[in-house]
Amino acid sequence: MMLAGLKVVEMGQNLAGPYGSQILADLGANVIKVERPTGDDARGWGNKVTDDATTMFMTMNRNKKSVTVDMKCEKGRARMRTLLADADIFLHNMRPGSLEKLGLDPAAVRAKWPRLIYCDIGAFGHIGPLKDQPGYEPLMQAYGGLISINGHPDGPVARVAVSLIDIGTGMWTAVGALAALHHRHQTGEGCTVNTSLFETALAWGNFHMAEYQITGDVPARQASGHPAVVPYQAFEGSDGPFMILAGNDRLFVKLANALEKPEWIEDARYKTNANRVVHRDEILTAIQAAVGGAPRDTWVEKLRAAGVPSAPIQNIPEVLTSDQTDALEIMQKVPETNLNLVGMPVSFDGERPAMRMAPPDLGSADDDVFGSE
Repeated sequence: MMLAGLKVVEMGQNLAGPYGSQILADLGANVIKVERPTGDDARGWGNKVTDDATTMFMTMNRNKKSVTVDMKCEKGRARMRTLLADADIFLHNMRPGSLEKLGLDPAAVRAKWPRLIYCDIGAFGHIGPLKDQPGYEPLMQAYGGLISINGHPDGPVARVAVSLIDIGTGMWTAVGALAALHHRHQTGEGCTVNTSLFETALAWGNFHMAEYQITGDVPARQASGHPAVVPYQAFEGSDGPFMILAGNDRLFVKLANALEKPEWIEDARYKTNANRVVHRDEILTAIQAAVGGAPRDTWVEKLRAAGVPSAPIQNIPEVLTSDQTDALEIMQKVPETNLNLVGMPVSFDGERPAMRMAPPDLGSADDDVFGSE
């Protein structure tokens, strides 16, 4: 295990903080999840898997231990001091400003434990006029501009269904923590790592912001398509949708031949991607007319054989039963449940980190961690 021997104290809730520490836990770190006596709110999000946990909690908290700490009393504060005294990383995503009131802000904690890496996950960022405001995924998709570019041009506004900002922020936090570990190895000093949901939203919208600065055009919603590449979106087969991604002119030639439309290759409107973007409506209409009479899987097979990237738009049951999903052996069974979770999407020398421990029951490690006190 890559991070064996590393101690991480997580004071996290919901998604971003727990996901960040789960990455470190999957890599072998000893992650101790600190929960208030009523538990992480995510224990109540989604359908119940056990008496103590739901699907949402299960997906963010494997390979961890859970302890309960009531920071309103001295016993709880003493427990936190005990946990932090020999920790390598402290990671939290509590409401901005809440830990300062408890003496657990970066300055106070690092003054006492200078080798500690302090990961502070905020909502809008650690500076600026909104630094003390709370935030959730949909709020950041809205404020960060992502909702404005998501969905169909003629449809209502829609958030991205997955929590890509929460999960992305957890990933950036893990990356930052590992970089800070390397820094400590070189200097002997800890570091404060600041991440936030808003900064992650900005990172995901980087291309669209660049385009706006160059053109002055407010980015529009593209449904399944891309503003700068054509064709690069979904089309309807006779029994369902599938994707065609001709990401360059060479692939467009292959697509034209596969669709038995060789005349498109020399058509000035379609010969280059830049021209296809200008004549987007014409070429998309022509492609749809060419593929609409046959099933999606027929087209996917034919296009793949021709070297054109293509895939069916699968629902969740189809993804779970896919031969490719099965071949990757990425689904990991949660002990004593009927639930299989997606494991860490990284392998080392062909080996994927295992689920060593199921997501923990609330306070199940209190005795092991704190003893008789």
